[in-house]
Amino acid sequence: MSGIIGKKIGMTSIFNDAGKNIPCTVIEAGPCVVTQVKTKDIDGYDAIQIAYDDKKDKHTTAALKGHFAKAGVSPKKVVTEFTRFETGHQKKYGDVLTVDIFEEGEFIDVVGYSKGKGFQGVVKRHGFKGVNDATHGQHNRLRAPGSIGASSYPSRVFKGMRMGGRTGGDRVKLINLQVVKIVPEKNLILVKGAVPGPNGSYVIVERWS
Repeated sequence: MSGIIGKKIGMTSIFNDAGKNIPCTVIEAGPCVVTQVKTKDIDGYDAIQIAYDDKKDKHTTAALKGHFAKAGVSPKKVVTEFTRFETGHQKKYGDVLTVDIFEEGEFIDVVGYSKGKGFQGVVKRHGFKGVNDATHGQHNRLRAPGSIGASSYPSRVFKGMRMGGRTGGDRVKLINLQVVKIVPEKNLILVKGAVPGPNGSYVIVERWS
């Protein structure tokens, strides 16, 4: 398999062999189960669908209950597909995937959703400085965006103008992150650096491509 579903636990730091302190993100990767094997003949493309984290029956629709029952697994919260595989992969319904598919020192991609911050102004959203200092008669202008266009020509605001708006909550993919340490007995993987999203959010861990 080329990847796995996980949950961001938090951040910590460890020391490498040279005594350098390395900041790491702790991800609980799996165990995930194979809930569907798609083929080109039946579905039009090859893919392996995996699921992670148990879900209560009362919160699961009847259609999904039947879908998971076909694989012989309990309902899950997160489901995703992987279309890239290693040579000779043979996965079937109900197979369990763990952090053993990764190795320490290799590079991976991590996909997650950034923290949602709601509606924000231009200073927080785009790093604007503000109009000017608080002196010289300025009133309540320290975090204002300032002018957003010209006068009679072109008499409009161009598309893409950086203004206030909803911030965060976007799908973010960080590439080329190094696996620092793997704790297989606890299904933990330590990744060098930061990973998008708050603690407890779901992430997709893929081999670096």
